[in-house]
Amino acid sequence: MRAPIGPFDNAVPAPDCLAELVPPVARAVEGWTGDVPADQILYVDTDPAIADTGAFVAHYGQDLLGRSANCVVVAAKRGGATTLAACLVPSAGRADVNGAVRRHLGARKVSFAPMDTAVELTGMEYGGITPLGLPDGWPVLVDPVVADMPYVLVGSGRRRGKLIAPGKLFAQLPGAELIEGLAL
Repeated sequence: MRAPIGPFDNAVPAPDCLAELVPPVARAVEGWTGDVPADQILYVDTDPAIADTGAFVAHYGQDLLGRSANCVVVAAKRGGATTLAACLVPSAGRADVNGAVRRHLGARKVSFAPMDTAVELTGMEYGGITPLGLPDGWPVLVDPVVADMPYVLVGSGRRRGKLIAPGKLFAQLPGAELIEGLAL
């Protein structure tokens, strides 16, 4: 199967390669019930040494920058309570943590979650966190630009491999909310 974006001749439907995915992502793919059929979620094997966006687009081509998204985990604090959330923004931008995210979550302060916390609670590798398979109850803030992309390249839950899925799938994730101006 040829991936709908990029030079990925090795793309396979994610339901056919659940063993390649970390357990929470595999469970999310296996139990997917959204309008987008699960077999439209593709997995591509990639080199973990080039998982970071800059290295990835330098290797595979700058055109992927406009067709990919990054998922970051944030910690929003108000009083003594901390809320963890995920933000999915186009790779060419960055999450407006101190503006849009802080206001939407009603937080006094928002910062990127510590790496150890993000890895432990998601069950995913740092540098590969994806919005599929996040813990129940987490808000998943999605920039509408991502949801409007025909296909989006995003992490697979580990540094080796990426997922490619229709952008509208990300608006259908549990806890997903489209947030205008989420990306700077």
